[in-house]
Amino acid sequence: MIDSALSKNIPLALELQAHIKKTPAGKIKIHASNKSSQVIKITLITLLALTIYGFLTFDYKNIDFTSAIGSTLHNTKVVFLTPRITHMTVIKSLYQLLITFCLGVLSTLFGAAIALFVSLLCAKNIANPVTANIVKSMVAFVRAVPTVLWVLIFAVSAGLGSVAAVAGVTFHSAGYLIKAYAESIEEMDSGTIEALKACGANYWQIVFQAIWPSTVSLMLAWTFMRFEINFTNAIAMGAAAGAGGIGYELFMAGSFYFDLREMGYLTYVIVIAVILLEVAATKIKAKVK
Repeated sequence: MIDSALSKNIPLALELQAHIKKTPAGKIKIHASNKSSQVIKITLITLLALTIYGFLTFDYKNIDFTSAIGSTLHNTKVVFLTPRITHMTVIKSLYQLLITFCLGVLSTLFGAAIALFVSLLCAKNIANPVTANIVKSMVAFVRAVPTVLWVLIFAVSAGLGSVAAVAGVTFHSAGYLIKAYAESIEEMDSGTIEALKACGANYWQIVFQAIWPSTVSLMLAWTFMRFEINFTNAIAMGAAAGAGGIGYELFMAGSFYFDLREMGYLTYVIVIAVILLEVAATKIKAKVK
């Protein structure tokens, strides 16, 4: 019996021995090689080769790199070390920051409202498997398209402005939050759902009495994370889609007026706003838990 067990394990031992290598110091090094690791190595080498080729063949148009680096360092110094702060600039920037904040809030609320119900169709522990796979495929496509492209798609019908920006960011936010909410629902204990079904609870009773109360903290955390993303997206959409806000003012200061000192001030305002949002979100999530 022992001999038969050893004979069965001989091929496995030989296979493991083939992957074991000894270093010069005498230590055993396990070398695992499979197709996925080889594909990753080939992909990285190919990308590195293409990058080197791109740098070597790029048309630099006789740029003087010494003067270009010097100008870049000078502009960076002007932007970050000599920002211009005036009374009117502060009032204007705070008003534009409020517009950007409202764009982020609206897109997050609309996206969360859509995701709250659509995620019920994606969670495999409460939804039909076929329906869940179909909805997840559609949501994956929505997430795969960049936010700015959704904004431009809606701009065709609504025109450039805040409406197209909110609609486009909402669309992408919904795709992001649907996946997050569905995963939160799938992580809850299945015994609770089975117990409610055994007691005769219907679908919506299970949703309102078990699913949402058990996953509200996770959903809130995902929502605040998406709001931070939407706030930065609203800054970018202010310039790309003409939605206004502090992003549009930053774009005008950098591209139209070329006022580097105003750019520096607006940059600091955005950084401080993002830090304050992160602190507020952390405190709110801690209280909810």
